[in-house]
Order: sequence, then structure tokens, then C-alpha cells
Amino acid sequence: MSVSQDVRILGPQYHTPILGDVFSRLKLPDGPVAVVTAGWQEREGEDEEMDGHLDGRSLDLEIYRRADRVFASDPELREAHREMQRRLHEIEDHYDLRLSFVVESVRRLLAAEGHQELLEPEQDHALEQLRALDAWHLQKVLAIRTDFEEEWKPLERDSVAREREEVRLVLKEAAAVVLAGGHVAVLLNRMRLFGMKELLAGKEIIAWSAGAMVLTDRLVLFHDHPPQGPGNAEVLEAGFAICPRLVALPDGAKRLDLDDSTRVASFARRFEPDACIVLGDGDCISWNGTEWHADEAVTRLCGDGTVEQVTSW
Repeated sequence: MSVSQDVRILGPQYHTPILGDVFSRLKLPDGPVAVVTAGWQEREGEDEEMDGHLDGRSLDLEIYRRADRVFASDPELREAHREMQRRLHEIEDHYDLRLSFVVESVRRLLAAEGHQELLEPEQDHALEQLRALDAWHLQKVLAIRTDFEEEWKPLERDSVAREREEVRLVLKEAAAVVLAGGHVAVLLNRMRLFGMKELLAGKEIIAWSAGAMVLTDRLVLFHDHPPQGPGNAEVLEAGFAICPRLVALPDGAKRLDLDDSTRVASFARRFEPDACIVLGDGDCISWNGTEWHADEAVTRLCGDGTVEQVTSW
């Protein structure tokens, strides 16, 4: 589901920051720029450099600290939230066990040789099985989150409602919202606790890295060469669906083997029809509620195992 609002997704900002350039081009009205740095965890709010890029207008929403205050004052909710997280981690382990075998079969079939009229149906069916596993996992995640929300109704509890109302009032006056990177699961969980998806509706947003990932339909974790061995991309959870038709791949050129046509093909075909977009230094793509546009060409993974440069989709 798309939201009629303007969103700009940037490449990583730690080597080649372009936040200031993008911000200056927006010609925003007066007012603070609300900032979310919850993915930085204990470093939340250490945003002096970011504030400089935002002309001194940044105001951190302190989502991470607000969640800490909620859990400190509401131990019942804290324990219920921990139990939800424990259950989510358990089903993630189950998913990972199944995923390794399915991904390997897809890659082997895509790399296989033989009569195409015999091979292609096997490839297609293996990909269908992989997509079905991803969908099954997302369904299980949703069920666990729904159980938690229906039983505990966090947005109706005084501990959460007080903090959320303060956030709502800041966002009401904010000229824009900036979502920084960091630990993507922490960022998503803290933002979900306060119902941030609804609070962001209609706001001008600039985001990068983990901040960009939480805005998409589904969060895809990826790394072809993690320290523990060959990696398998995995679907973590559903995102806020503010940025549709996009699988955001921050630092993808470093984390993915884009020269391996089998890996590229399996990744791109697995997440079709969404566009798998590599977001590198200096990249900026924008969503206007209807289509995506890139300031300069960005890299898209293709189902035939190649990559292409695109400016819109």
C-alpha cells in the first residue's frame, strides 16, 4: 500500500554525506526537523554533525530513550515485550534452518545446465517455494505481533500514550522527518512501540540505511560474505510500507557479490516484482506516491543475473 507523501532515500552517510545538499534543495517551511536515531541505541542523540547538515534545525525524538522510560515504568509491558521478542527470535531460527536448504536448491538449479524446457519449470517451482517460505515466515511474525498488540494494547497504556503524545505534538510542527541508520531491528521495534507508521503519514521524509529499510514493505537482511560463512538473504519482518516496490540494499556493492550471476538472479527473482536497488555513496532516490526516481542512475539487480543502471521505475 502506497502513501501519498514525498520520501527521499539516501545512500550511506558515513563516507559521503549528502544529507545537507538534499535538505537544502527541499526549500522546507520553518519549523524543526524531527530526527529518529533510535537505531544508534545508547548513542541516540549524538547528532551534532547531522544537525549541521540540517542548518541547526534538528530535534531528536528520542524514541530509544522513550522506550526505555516506558519499560522502566511499566514492567508488565516490558516482560510481555521481551516474551514477544523471544518468540520472534525462535521462529527466526526455524526459518533460517529451512531457508538454507531452499536457497541452496534455487542457486543450484539456476546454475544448472540442461534442456530449458525441462529445467525452467524446476527453477520456477524452486523460486515459488522460496517465496512461499518468506511469506510463511512473515505470516508467523505478524501473528506473534498481533497477539501481543491485541492482548496488551500498548498504545492505550498510559506509559506509552504519554510518550507518543509528545512525539505527535513535535511531528505536528515538524517541517520534515529524518530517519538515520543503525541497528535495523532495534529501530523497527522502538518505532513500532509508539505507532510511528501512523504518525509519519503525510510527512516529508529523508532516510538512509536502516531508516530506509523500515519504510519498505519488507525488511531484507543480506550479506554474501558474513564472518560466519556464506550468507543467505532473509526476510526479517514487514516494514511500514510507506515506500513500496523497493528492496533497499544499503552498501550493497560491498555486501553483495554482484559479479556472481547466480546469486544476483536468485536475489532479484525471489523478490519480484519489487526492485532490488543498491544504495551506495552519493545515491539519492525519491518516491512521490506514484513512482521512484533517482537523481543519478542507481544499480538494480536483474532476474537474468546482470545488474543495470536505472533512473526510474
